[in-house]
Amino acid sequence: MTGPHRVVALGASNLTRGFQTVVSTARETWGRDVEVLAALGHGRSYGGDSRFVGRTLPGILESGLWPELARRAPAPTHALLTDVGNDVAYGHGAERTLAWVEECLDRLAPLTGDLTLTDLPLASLRRLSRGRYLLFRTVLVPSCRLSLARVLDDAERVSEGLVALADRRRLRLVRLRPEWYGFDPIHIRRRWWRPAWRAILLGDAAAAAPGERASWREALRLYALPPERRRVLGVERVVAQDGRRLPRGGRVWLY
Repeated sequence: MTGPHRVVALGASNLTRGFQTVVSTARETWGRDVEVLAALGHGRSYGGDSRFVGRTLPGILESGLWPELARRAPAPTHALLTDVGNDVAYGHGAERTLAWVEECLDRLAPLTGDLTLTDLPLASLRRLSRGRYLLFRTVLVPSCRLSLARVLDDAERVSEGLVALADRRRLRLVRLRPEWYGFDPIHIRRRWWRPAWRAILLGDAAAAAPGERASWREALRLYALPPERRRVLGVERVVAQDGRRLPRGGRVWLY
């Protein structure tokens, strides 16, 4: 295969917050013509609709990412699946969550053998007190009524399933480091965004390398880009994705 390298990134709030690092690391590693196609967003679910402050996104499996990938010519492709734990908080359960992840892997397998999964931040979740859990449940997932014990049990089973998936399919599984998390048990701390995402994408050796200098202007530009399809206060909004060119290099499609 020839042509620009392609990165397919699936995730939720952590990927959204660290997206500029993902883009800049991809550009540094695979060239200024790199194409980044992402299905992400705060609270994103792999299989169901997700709501955040009046905005609703379709599940990643129902997004326009997949028809777009099917239309595109073959290219050297690198895929990342992260933020799997949201569906635990939504009450979808370990079995269904893992089935959705496996469906994504099935769809990506014909396109690339370079697939990376991230585990759940179990060490951080295990440190939660009941009071802190209730605080974050109320703020981040107000519809959730699951107990801390139930969430921990489902998270443990999802983690075990991800390990089994990675082993069976011979995929790279990244364990999330406890020091990346602070008071917030599920979001990587800002000071760790760059080393964490570089380690996730390229391995531990890349985490310590400075890489391309961070650009807050590019980060804000990426954060403000609308996805192909969303509902805002119940109104459907569709934005055609033609590959937004970035001044520093690379093109981005959001779904």
